[in-house]
This record gives sequence, C-alpha cells and structure tokens, in this order.
Amino acid sequence: MKKLVTKTLIATAVATGMVGVASAQDLVVVSWGGAYTASQQKAYHEPYMAMNPDIKIVNDDSAGGAVAKLRAMQEAGNVTWDLVDMVASDAILSCDEGLIEEVNHDELLAAAPDGTPASVDFGDLIVSPCFIPQIVYSTTFGYRTDKVGDTPPTSINDVFDLEKYPGKRSLEKKPINNLEWALLADGVAADEVYDMLGTDEGVDRALAKLDTIKDSVIWWEKGAQTPQLLADGEVVMGSTYNGRLFSVIEEEKQPVAMMWDWQVFDLDGWVIPANGKNTEEVKKYLTFATDTQRLADQAKYISYGPARASSAPMVGKHATLGIDMAPHMPTAPDNATNTLLYNYEFWADNVDDLTEKFQAWLNN
Repeated sequence: MKKLVTKTLIATAVATGMVGVASAQDLVVVSWGGAYTASQQKAYHEPYMAMNPDIKIVNDDSAGGAVAKLRAMQEAGNVTWDLVDMVASDAILSCDEGLIEEVNHDELLAAAPDGTPASVDFGDLIVSPCFIPQIVYSTTFGYRTDKVGDTPPTSINDVFDLEKYPGKRSLEKKPINNLEWALLADGVAADEVYDMLGTDEGVDRALAKLDTIKDSVIWWEKGAQTPQLLADGEVVMGSTYNGRLFSVIEEEKQPVAMMWDWQVFDLDGWVIPANGKNTEEVKKYLTFATDTQRLADQAKYISYGPARASSAPMVGKHATLGIDMAPHMPTAPDNATNTLLYNYEFWADNVDDLTEKFQAWLNN
C-alpha cells in the first residue's frame, strides 16, 4: 500500500511540475510568415532542433509590427520574444532606441570556410551594430497573366494606369516603397527620389500620385496577402516580396508573373531583443543559423540572395523543384535593369513622421 501511495505521489508531482522533468526550452522567433518563414524552418530551425532536442523553436509571424511591439514590451518590462527578423531600417531605429542588443559580429558569428571573419564576409550589409544580415531581397510587383491582355505590364507606370490595366491593385499599408514608386511613376529621377521625399512638396506629390489609384487599392499588412489575392484573382497586380511571388509562380503554378521594373532592394536580418529571457541560447542558435552553409541552404527554398559573400557561390537548385535558383534572384542581371536601393538611414530618420502623414492620407 505504501509503495502504491508513493508511486501516486511521485506521478502527481511530475505531472504538476513539482519535481524536475526534462522538457524542451521554447525559443520564440518572430518573422514574416508564409513562404519566408517556411524557408527559415527548413534551412535553420529544423536542423538546429534536430541537433538540440531540448530546444523547441516557436514561430511568431508578427515581424510587420515588431518595433512598436518591442517598445511596448520594454516599457512593460516583459520581453516575451527571443529573436526577431527585421528589415534594416527598423533595426537601425530599434538599435538607436535601445530596444535590441548590440553584438560583436566576429565574436558571435562563424567565420567563412576559408577563415574570413564574419564582419568581412557580410561587409557593408552590417548597417547597424545590432543587425545580423540574412538576406538581400526586393519588393516588386506580380500580375495576373490572364488579366492583362496581350501586352503585360513592364513599367512602374503601368501600376498607376487604370485605363490600360483596369482592376484592383494591392499595396502595403505603409509609406515605405509606395512613396518612392509614386514619385518614379510621376517622372522623378531615381537619384532624386529621397531628396524629394525629404520635402513637404515631395511627399504631397507622391500622395497625389497615389490618389490616382487609391480607390482601386486593397491594402496589405502581411507579405502572404498579395500572393493570395493574385491567386484568387481579386487583384490584377500587387506588390510584395520577390520570394513570395516566386512561391506562387513556381511552386503553386498560378497564372502570375513578375514585373521587376524599379524593384526596391532591401536587407533583412536578425536582431536580439534587449532584456530577453533566453539570450545565451539565442546566441548559440545564431552562430549556427548564420553560417555560410545555412544561408546558402535558405536559397534552396526561396529566391532571396544570401547576405554572406561566401554563401553566394553555393546557391544551387531548388530543394524540391530542382530548378536553378540563380536566375530567380533579384540581383540576377536580367532582373536588375532598373532597381532602387532602399535608403535605410532616410527611413530610420523619417519613418514615424511619414507614417503619420500616410495614415492621415489613408483616412482622408
């Protein structure tokens, strides 16, 4: 009887956590969802969890509003995220505000296979002491091939031409990229776009151009939305990340094509929230997930260029489709005839002010 009672008490204690039990440690990794998070899952998360069975990586698709949420977490003194995927301008801003940690890139990250230090291998893509580059991507337009007649769109001007290409557009619900494209379509030279956006007149001019299609726009907040809208035939053309369009075109075989004119090049990478609970474990993960092989592996699943110089020659074929990935990269010569390099510093300095003006215009 005593043995039975003892066994029952032990079982109860184990079930309620009263005694130590081996259990997985959760790492909450915030990213963008859809095909992009799927590529991270295959290239980084699954191999790392296989090597570290005590670690469980939990995906959170809240990266689009990460800066505001990190501010709120820091103010509340309760940081629940362990690692965040951010665009470069958000990382610069978050670093300046003390929301994320500075890192020693050469101390934290693996060297290239030939011994080149990480800081050299990533080079100029390290745009902030808090930022660990991952990929080079672009935001560009996809269109329905069956809804544009015999002359498919080839120019950013076509996005604003409702007469030639009637139908709904999808644009991201933020000023970034939309203001640049509006000025380009209104005849502003690429090398003058950011100077123009630095003036009230320039912002007004961009918003006036957007006014011409405002009633025909479906606004998106997550990168997976435009591919779905295109697949469902709800929009004729729309902006999103080039890797999302690759997925809907090549993997899902939807009647969608890419329009590369004035694609906006940008950087994406990892940042570590300040005052996180699992910082040391996160750093171990980062050492693995940002090495040369892992960054090259991600390109097997999505058409984003790896941020390490040593990874680029290792980009090969798609993991399941077997197609050569190099021609699908935004940096491929045939795709990069007209490109705009996203101005990280401009947006880090002006994002709050221009977001306020953009939202006021949206609500008007």
